[in-house]
Amino acid sequence: MKGVNTGFGGSADTRTGAVEDLQKNLLRMLRFGVTSERRPVKTNLPDRHNESLSQIISQSTFPLDDPVSATSMPESWVRAAILIRLNSLASGVSGVKECTIRALHQILECGIIPQVPIKGSISASGDLSPLSYIGGAIQGNPGVKVWVRENGAPVLKRADVALADMSIKPVTLGAKEGLALVNGTAVSAAVGSLALHDALGLAALSQVLTAMSVEALCGTDESFDHFFGEVRPHSSQIEVAQNIHAFLAKSAFVQHGDNAEEGELRQDRYALRTASQWIGPVLDDLHLAHQQITTELNSTTDNPLVDPKRGGKMMHGGNFQARAVTSAMEKTRQSLETIGRMLFAQCTEMINPATNRGLPPNLVAGEPSESFIWKGTDIMIAALQSELGFLANPVGTHVQTAEMGNQAINSLALISGRYTLEAVQTLSQLSAAHLVAACQALDIRAMNLKFAETLKPVFNTMVAEAFKSHLQIGQLIEPLQVSLWVAFLKALDNNTSFDSPKRFSAATESLQPLILKTLVPSTESVNALYTWTELCTSTSLATFNLNRQAYSDNPDASPYLGAASCTMYRFLRNNLGVPFIGNEIKTKSATEGGVEFDYVVDGEEQGTQNGVTMGGIIAKVFDSMRNGEIYHSVMDCIADVNVSSIPNQVSAKVTDDVFQSSFEKADTLEADPTRTPDSESTFADDNNHSSGSEQRENSGATTPFNNEESLKTLKLDDVGDTIPIPQLIGS
Repeated sequence: MKGVNTGFGGSADTRTGAVEDLQKNLLRMLRFGVTSERRPVKTNLPDRHNESLSQIISQSTFPLDDPVSATSMPESWVRAAILIRLNSLASGVSGVKECTIRALHQILECGIIPQVPIKGSISASGDLSPLSYIGGAIQGNPGVKVWVRENGAPVLKRADVALADMSIKPVTLGAKEGLALVNGTAVSAAVGSLALHDALGLAALSQVLTAMSVEALCGTDESFDHFFGEVRPHSSQIEVAQNIHAFLAKSAFVQHGDNAEEGELRQDRYALRTASQWIGPVLDDLHLAHQQITTELNSTTDNPLVDPKRGGKMMHGGNFQARAVTSAMEKTRQSLETIGRMLFAQCTEMINPATNRGLPPNLVAGEPSESFIWKGTDIMIAALQSELGFLANPVGTHVQTAEMGNQAINSLALISGRYTLEAVQTLSQLSAAHLVAACQALDIRAMNLKFAETLKPVFNTMVAEAFKSHLQIGQLIEPLQVSLWVAFLKALDNNTSFDSPKRFSAATESLQPLILKTLVPSTESVNALYTWTELCTSTSLATFNLNRQAYSDNPDASPYLGAASCTMYRFLRNNLGVPFIGNEIKTKSATEGGVEFDYVVDGEEQGTQNGVTMGGIIAKVFDSMRNGEIYHSVMDCIADVNVSSIPNQVSAKVTDDVFQSSFEKADTLEADPTRTPDSESTFADDNNHSSGSEQRENSGATTPFNNEESLKTLKLDDVGDTIPIPQLIGS
């Protein structure tokens, strides 16, 4: 019987009577992975003449990467894998003892997490090698090391010592149990579920970022009118358009309807105009990926299996082949690249004065010749998007024949999942930069609008006083005031690359031909024009400088924004303390209502206005994505959308618990502030909602899954962590 008294795989033609030794030998054979530990580096070797050159080099060479994180899975991956394996074995068709299942549960509850090599699995007969380390941990194998927490810090111990410390009895594996433990897709499914969890959040965020980009670029909401969905009824396209259209409602920066002026783009560029057609198919792919991962998490994937309906007959098959996970991950990774390409185009459009409709180059709030603050970020997002493009390449096409030709096809699901998590991190950085840039652009729009509101009555008065007595017969002053004001604002928008004195001088002088056409030809009218030009230039420049200083001292764009942009803007400015950036990056102190940026040198905290870099600011937003805090605000935006006004939509309740914590970060950070596993995606308790609005109906394409398939969580209360598993058995 395979796995009981036979060999494995291509060696299944061997037979033995030592069934328990067979299980031990199986796990021993599979623990071939490479893990490293950190070692001290000696930079000063005072007694070098007593050592060989090779000894000196080995002791003083700095590693190329962190030895632990480069060779070992983060604890979050292993925790998720243990939980999924528990769910699979609990189905009762794998032929394992109850005490074995309980031992897995015990190490999970007690925080005994095996150190598992990150490489070496082809995910064909499941993730054999990674799971063998989990099996070795419950056996108390001295050769297996585990992570435990001591005063919140991770410490490596031998498995037998860790079990003894927690009074957990090691397990002796019986017939087939070793095979049942290692023969399955739990590790691939764990990494896949973590990656997909964050990908869903990024897909939702991309819709909010698109709305913010439309506002920052003074775009139109017509692109998201329900008419386009009626004539091309892809459900996810309709959903995205509905969301973005609702996000833009009541924005002071958006063209609502057909009000484009002559000489301006009638339509937004594709990165804005076709966003619903671009994101919609992504949601379809993610929806299918979610279904695949959900099914995998609730499946039994080892072999052979026991069929209780046939009197316990052993059934031999191939449920361990993890191609379904690979399929989900390839779609997810390509979806992340697709989202990134759109956000990259939107962000560069905001930064480039040739395309940003009157915003200054590099989004500088000061003089363009003195600051280039966003130019570096423009370069960074190009690098990130290029990396996303590379990561989007399929992994499953690189299969090699393995294990004596028995595993001639293999899924490579774990490798695909690892690269997908890397893509998640890369897109999160790009999205963080985009969000900071969008808030900066919206602040500049608001600052300019306040300036225009302040200057307009003064401008009209100057025009009336200077030219009313010099107009030709039949000319009225009011039409001249209107035309000059519109031309003045357009000239300012066209000269944003100039420093303010030259910009306002050029804008005012550009109005002279318009004025001359309305005046009676005379020396007096020409003198009046020259006098007005000087007065208008100096007055408008002085007003602009005063307004810019006043706004920089107390920036607030929220009164001009749509609901979604307002929610995200307040989250960045108030919750995260991300500032409006002038020529120098300054942040509010905690006493001024800001959030401290922690920069420590020689053990002493610096002032919050010192040492802050552009990367440090973006990192604040990036961290809020990785710990999940930002997604509460994102889901507030989506919950505010009233789908009842959209015809022919099937609605499903989307509540904030869709993106509930995948790991309760607050407990973890309280225990260990330095803990930052690469793949952890957490959602902190939402005590500071910006919106506070009621939850409303929303279609399943937004997140993208419906109420019956909501992304649920299983909490491990004893250790303070929560692992995101879509709809586990019994949940």
